[in-house]
Amino acid sequence: MSRHLQKDIEALKEKIIAMGGLVEDRVYQATISIINRDKALAQAVINGDEEIDTIDVSIDEESMKLLALYQPVAIDLRFIVAVMKINNDLERVGDLAVNIAERSAFLATRDPIEFPFDLRAMAEKAEDMLTRSIDAFINLDVKEAYRIRSEDDQVDAYNREMYARIKDDLLNQPENINGLLHAVSIGRHLERIADHATNIAEEVIYLVQARIVRHRPEVFKE
Repeated sequence: MSRHLQKDIEALKEKIIAMGGLVEDRVYQATISIINRDKALAQAVINGDEEIDTIDVSIDEESMKLLALYQPVAIDLRFIVAVMKINNDLERVGDLAVNIAERSAFLATRDPIEFPFDLRAMAEKAEDMLTRSIDAFINLDVKEAYRIRSEDDQVDAYNREMYARIKDDLLNQPENINGLLHAVSIGRHLERIADHATNIAEEVIYLVQARIVRHRPEVFKE
């Protein structure tokens, strides 16, 4: 039974890695659609949400089947539980990519506005954290997972700066209120993507070290 379990676990790992790659690509496309004012690309991200939802359900069903069929323990149990939680985070990131794309599609139909914050830098940071968190899972790299956790404050700082600048612009540019409110929404969604990347990193720590580190500002421990 152990041989069959390991085979099924490997298949489950391949599914969650594929899900991660797809979600990464959608986030990238959504942010590029804003920078390039590409409504067609934004719409493609929106239209692709059903594919992510389908994979999400498939991974959950497969995970539940493995739990019921094999009743795994120790590292195998932690792996399946971690996959289910990571899958949920990835599905939420997919939803956030759609939300960003919706804002992008709106902005592409309006006169260009100057974002009062560094959209590209914020997007690149969130995307980088997401990519590295998935890589940390693939490689069981707990040191990288701890590094990702420590970087979440950087995105939070971007977010605070964004709110401060947009507050001033709303007072000085009331004619751009719709565009600026969409900009606020985009920044908030990017900040949430970084939060989900941090969640994934915490699941890597749980998987490797059997330690729950949520809500604990801890440094790396062997």
